[in-house]
Amino acid sequence: MPVRRSRIVPTEARGALAASLEALRRSLDLPASFPPEAQAEAERAAAAVPVDPAAAGLADLRHIEFLTIDPAGSTDLDQAVHLERTATGAILHYAIADVPAYVAPGGALDGEARRRAQTIYAPDGRIPLHPPVLSEHAASLLPEQDRRAYVWRFVLDDGARPVQTTLTRAVVRSRAQWAYAEAQEAIDLGTAPLTLLAMPWFGAERDARESERGGASLNLPETRVVAEGDGYRLESRDGVPLEEWNAHVSLLTGMAAAEIMLAGGVGILRTMPQADPDDVAEFRAQTIALGLPWRFDIPYGTYLSDLPHTPAGRAVREYAGGLFRGAGYVAFDGDPPDDPRQAAIGAPYAHTTAPLRRLVDRWSLVICDALANGRPVPDWARQSLPEVPALMAAGSQRAGRMDAGAIDRVEAAVLRGREGEVFDGVVLSVRGDGARVQLRRPPVEAKVAGLGDVVPGAEVRLRLDAASIADGTALFSEAAS
Repeated sequence: MPVRRSRIVPTEARGALAASLEALRRSLDLPASFPPEAQAEAERAAAAVPVDPAAAGLADLRHIEFLTIDPAGSTDLDQAVHLERTATGAILHYAIADVPAYVAPGGALDGEARRRAQTIYAPDGRIPLHPPVLSEHAASLLPEQDRRAYVWRFVLDDGARPVQTTLTRAVVRSRAQWAYAEAQEAIDLGTAPLTLLAMPWFGAERDARESERGGASLNLPETRVVAEGDGYRLESRDGVPLEEWNAHVSLLTGMAAAEIMLAGGVGILRTMPQADPDDVAEFRAQTIALGLPWRFDIPYGTYLSDLPHTPAGRAVREYAGGLFRGAGYVAFDGDPPDDPRQAAIGAPYAHTTAPLRRLVDRWSLVICDALANGRPVPDWARQSLPEVPALMAAGSQRAGRMDAGAIDRVEAAVLRGREGEVFDGVVLSVRGDGARVQLRRPPVEAKVAGLGDVVPGAEVRLRLDAASIADGTALFSEAAS
């Protein structure tokens, strides 16, 4: 798991960074707290909603040895997994936090969740979709706690294809909370629980099924802001294989949810149109120019997964990220969308596995539960369904602006005081007179004008001319070789 870290933000820059991040929050009109009515409603629900299976009228699935896999330090745990190999494949159980049990439709908490749409993660503290009394406590699938959940059960064949799917509202008890790095180490050592030891098989088979569908995973390195002491630093990491294997559990569930809603004639899908043929042709030409040609007999997903971790490989992945655009949500009640697919996945797909952190998943769960078990879809879900795509679009836009703005400001703070220094970098893409360049250290992505006749994958040397924490800008120019 290659990890590239920056130095911690210099002490003299931390006050300016804190002020800049606060100004960014204000510019996006992000709430500092929950309205009293919504907070009180959450506290009442946390205390009153039953978790005893008999009292709640739910199935008792506490005997299943679920576990959670999340980034280190997570407390808003949406999913717990149990995977057991069989002679013909496997049985997969996937428990999703029962947020609908705690959020009354039309109430103050529901109204505030609709305004927020999703949890936003910021360096100076997250802005949660639901009050922490729910998202980090009563509704979170914390270890050794009885929790309400929607439990998907998949009977898988030897290729990890679902041959039978059921959905049950139940009470579960997770046995352990794993962070990705420690879980991957336990898998590699052979000391992990059986669920984790089965994940490499599952991930490999689901990778193969993805390739058959024409889907693909980009797996670009993630740059994130890490709190350290009373400051921050940047970290760029490629992740561990378990992250992709675990993502396949969510993808499988989202595809199953889409199938249920399409068959039932009501629901909400996460869609993305097919790449434009001209864009695909341009991408193929770029792969040739970069010395990594995409052959016509190689599936798109297989090609991307086999790319080397080199500057040219990173540039190809960046270009691939621009092939698929226009992701959104489409609600339907009656006729399904003309094209229900999510093109990058290669199948119809729905968001349904993160209800603590994403608004739309609450609708997906309620609708799928009703359809899968032969009950009418609740009126509140059906009537409000057309509103959800716009709510999610607004929330996603705010989250994207917060994420990009925060990283820009921390990057500027890390660079503060280093004006005049020269940095090595790799060109990711070129647009007109500008280029996007990834610095090797610190892991900063720079937008640079006037680089001359550079091409993606080329290595360049840049001089830092200025860094402004207030607006998150860093100005570079080409340095002499």
